[in-house]
Amino acid sequence: DSLLANDVDDACIPDTVNGCKTIRDVYELAKDTHGKYSTPVLFDKHTNTIVSNESLDILPILNSKFNQFAKHPEVDLFPEDKQAETEALNAWIYPNINDGVYRSGFARSQEAYEDAVHKLFEHLEKADEILSKQRFLSGDQFTWVDLRLFHTLIRFDPVYHTYFKCNIKRIEDFKHLPNFVRDVYQMAPIKRSIDMTHIKMHYYTSHPVLNTYGVIPANNGFDLEAEHGRENM
Repeated sequence: DSLLANDVDDACIPDTVNGCKTIRDVYELAKDTHGKYSTPVLFDKHTNTIVSNESLDILPILNSKFNQFAKHPEVDLFPEDKQAETEALNAWIYPNINDGVYRSGFARSQEAYEDAVHKLFEHLEKADEILSKQRFLSGDQFTWVDLRLFHTLIRFDPVYHTYFKCNIKRIEDFKHLPNFVRDVYQMAPIKRSIDMTHIKMHYYTSHPVLNTYGVIPANNGFDLEAEHGRENM
C-alpha cells in the first residue's frame, strides 16, 4: 500500500524524550484520546501535558519565554512597535491564505470551493502588491507574519496548486512572491527546517479521499536557491 510506504530517511528524527512513534501517542500520553491529533505541539515533559497545539500561541512563547536558553536571544519576531500592523496583516492573511488553501482543498461543494479559491488569489495579489514596495510585509524587519505566509507559499506550487485545486496561478507566476519566498528560504535556520520530500510525502499520502493511491507528483516548484535581490530593497 503506497499510503503506508513512506520513505524513512535521516531527516526523520525519533522522539528521544518519550519514545512516541506517532503524534497520536503524544496526545494519548497527555490523556487526550479524542483528537484531532494535529501539529505543531508544545509539550511539557515534566507534567506530560500538551501546553498548546496552536501555532499562534506557540510562536510567541518560543520567541521570548526561553531566551535564557537561546543561542540568539536577540532575535525577536514579535517587535512591540509592529504589533498592531502585524496583527492587522494576519487578520486577512490567515483566513484567506493560510487557511484559504485548506478551505479550497477540502470544499464539499462547488460554491464553497469557488468562494475560497477566489478569496485566496485576491489576497495573494494583495500580498504581492505589498511586497512590491518593501522587503517584508511590515517593512524591512522579518516578523512572525512573514514566517506564517512563507510556510504556505513554499508549499503552494508543489502541493496546494495541484492537490487542493488552487490552480488559478502558481506562486511562480506572481511578480514579487517568488523572490520573497527565496529571501526567507535562504535564511539558514529556515532552510534547515524545510524538507520538500517530507512536505510532499505528508500531503499526498495523508488523505485517501483526495489521492487514493498516494502517488506523489514529481514537481518541486521553482528554484529556491536563485538570487532574489530583496536585500537591496
